[in-house]
Amino acid sequence: MKTRRVGVLMGGPSSEREISIKSGKAVCKALEARHINYVPVELMAGPNTNGYKKSVTDLICRMKIDVAFVALHGEFGEDGTVQELLEKMNIPHTGSLSASSRVAMNKISAKEIFRLNFIPIARHEILTKSSFDKVIDMKAYFKNLGPSLVVKPSNGGSSIGLNIACNEQDLKDAICDAFKYDDKLIIEEYISGREITVGVIEDRALPIIEIVPKRKFFDFTAKYEQGFTEYIVPAKIKKSIYKKCQDIGLNAHKALSARSFSRVDIILNEKIGPVVLEVNTIPGLTETSLLPKAAKAIDICFEDLCIKILESAL
Repeated sequence: MKTRRVGVLMGGPSSEREISIKSGKAVCKALEARHINYVPVELMAGPNTNGYKKSVTDLICRMKIDVAFVALHGEFGEDGTVQELLEKMNIPHTGSLSASSRVAMNKISAKEIFRLNFIPIARHEILTKSSFDKVIDMKAYFKNLGPSLVVKPSNGGSSIGLNIACNEQDLKDAICDAFKYDDKLIIEEYISGREITVGVIEDRALPIIEIVPKRKFFDFTAKYEQGFTEYIVPAKIKKSIYKKCQDIGLNAHKALSARSFSRVDIILNEKIGPVVLEVNTIPGLTETSLLPKAAKAIDICFEDLCIKILESAL
């Protein structure tokens, strides 16, 4: 590994650009500590067009890298776009392959795969922007899905564009907000319960983390600003249920053909049990991010975690 030149890809055109840069810098620091020959590759801020793809391809070619450590979150990074470019260039890369990344990032496609694999998910409906321009009966969503609804863009992460609606006006506002980030969105039943996450590394479920936000839900502020969330690792869950949650997390990872590592977000409801929300194929990779926290609980330090992820690319 030390004879290879590693390009740490970060930044990019997505709404999660700044988080990606934090992840990339943390990875660079870890690789430097292990004397790995690396170069930071900060992708420009968009927009994401064919011209943008060519510029990224040219940039990567100029860097003369042997392997790519992908620390790009959201659009262009987590949706399989940059992976596809790297695969065409025959450059090995960390994380899931382009096809799996594309499916995992699209919440609509992912939910269908979960359903086919008997992985528990929330009841939901899909809404397109073109449909919303027509007259829509907001009451019908509450009638079909319940008194509280979650609205989120089909593609995206970091809870950007995600809102909870309890009345028709809130629902309309939430839909308008979500459409700022995607032309398709999901409206699903709100399931109350404990927010937990199951990290996966090398087809192994890591200790479960319980997320206790001090806000209404685990939104962008709760995720990235200090003092808004408490993390309990390992989560204090009954042993049999704990194992079930780990199994469901690992099954969700495998159902999407995710590779090397991921983080599976789950709601644990007292009556119906664990319900999978989504699989993050490139979760946050700073030392205080959730996947590293889970790895640390079984004595895998951040540097070791980065090396495991990097070696999996080869």
